Amino acid sequence: MPGELAAAVRAEALKLRRSRVPWATAGAIALAGAVGAFFMFVLQDVGRARSLGLLGAKAQLTGGTADWPGYFSLTAQTVAVGGLIIFGTAAIWLFGREFSDRTATDLLALPTSRTAVVLAKLLLLLAWCVALTVLLVALVLVLGAALGLPGWSAGAAVRGAGGVLGTGLLTAGLAASYGLAASVGRGYLPGVAVLFLTVLVAQVLAAVGHGAWFPWAVPALLAGTAGPGAQDAGPAGIPGVVLVALGSAAATAAWWERADHSA
Repeated sequence: MPGELAAAVRAEALKLRRSRVPWATAGAIALAGAVGAFFMFVLQDVGRARSLGLLGAKAQLTGGTADWPGYFSLTAQTVAVGGLIIFGTAAIWLFGREFSDRTATDLLALPTSRTAVVLAKLLLLLAWCVALTVLLVALVLVLGAALGLPGWSAGAAVRGAGGVLGTGLLTAGLAASYGLAASVGRGYLPGVAVLFLTVLVAQVLAAVGHGAWFPWAVPALLAGTAGPGAQDAGPAGIPGVVLVALGSAAATAAWWERADHSA
């Protein structure tokens, strides 16, 4: 199995290297970091932003502070919400492409076991999501320094970066569920449909105070999207995310092992 897994990882990594999708997701995550820097710039001096035409005369900004803790907090919230879409897109592409490119049957004819192929895709997904999160943290450090944000300290940087990375890991785990949807649905569209549905339900349940019971809303709650102290993830929060991640991985492997791919 280790040899099969290593071979599958190399094959999947080669597919990823030859695709434009990683560049698209990197561009999306960089844009998210730039948008966060823009909000920090505006919050530094709202009057200046209005004079530069960056803010409407009647616009009102509430919440958020133009300092390092505020920038890291905003970035963690971005990863929790926007990252679910970006990471989910990566998972849908990894699994759905085998059906849209009509390579699923050929893939399963290889001597490498189906479980090894699924594990390779999931490991690559995790590495991909971690790389994107690290890229975002690096961009935040550069842009925050360029803006001259106050409140810098080594401790604040470690805590802030750790919060962003932790949120990214939780979100990456949830993205495995979209790989399952793309597999069962045999293509991109079912995965995209499940992605949109979970994002919508997560926003609604978080707004009415029940997001802690919906794993896809938990990273956003932990990142503080509902406001400081407004709502925590509760005792079922992180365990629920872990259960979704592991359950999705196991269900995906089981489906690929037993499903008839001749149709």
